[in-house]
Amino acid sequence: MRIANLSGRLVLVSADGSAAVDVEQASAGRFGPDPQSIYDVWAEFSAWAADIDATAGKAFTATDLGAPVPAPRQVLAIGLNYREHAAESGFQAPDQPTVMFTKWVSCLTGPVTQVQLPPDGKTDWEVELVAVIGTRAHRITPEQAWDHVAGLTVGQDLSERITQTAGPAPQFSLGKSLPGFGPTGPWVVTTDEFDNRDDLEIGCSINGEQMQKGRTRDLIFSVPALISALSQKIPLLPGDLLFTGTPAGVGAGRTPPRFLQPGDELVSYISGIGELRQRFLAS
Repeated sequence: MRIANLSGRLVLVSADGSAAVDVEQASAGRFGPDPQSIYDVWAEFSAWAADIDATAGKAFTATDLGAPVPAPRQVLAIGLNYREHAAESGFQAPDQPTVMFTKWVSCLTGPVTQVQLPPDGKTDWEVELVAVIGTRAHRITPEQAWDHVAGLTVGQDLSERITQTAGPAPQFSLGKSLPGFGPTGPWVVTTDEFDNRDDLEIGCSINGEQMQKGRTRDLIFSVPALISALSQKIPLLPGDLLFTGTPAGVGAGRTPPRFLQPGDELVSYISGIGELRQRFLAS
């Protein structure tokens, strides 16, 4: 099952990404048009959607896709969750998932966007696997965690490094939440679609040049481990997003450092899900 936001309406997308079925119309009003609303009735919705043939839907273009989960109550993110990325950042790999921050909801966008670069900034790229919570998770074990996941999507944790590190206390959330700094999509893919949901290829390129390439099996803390650890502290709510960390190859870790420039096109992908495309504009 592939769940998307097409021009603000909830749709199911065919496996090849060429057609979409409007959920409100197909369900005769049983489910509404709001892409966020299904996570509060996830069990009911997923049971109904399993029988829908999305190939019978209408063709669409990727530019009409919005954030597949547009209004989560919580957007949680973890840093330094791949060993090589921790090393390029000048840190030791953590022994617990403690490098946590949030991206503010206002930064979330769909998969194909234009992003205005902040003036005099150093804007970096960080492709990430994003888990979407399907049912409330509080104080659960890692073995229970996948049962609380609705699906997976691609995310870019775009990061303004000057803002992120400014002041006596680093401003991680602010530096990572500027307008357009949270592209997601192109859709949410339910975990039963993957041969191995714990081992997906992930990467990104700028103007056709590969910047990052890795596999999610190399996460220091797996998706279940992260969800379980977070759930010991706070409840994870239906429709929440969890950015799980980025592999090596970010701009700040290069010699010399490299940052996004006006005119650059950033393409981010995860195997079995799809890709994001961001074009960057001058401030």
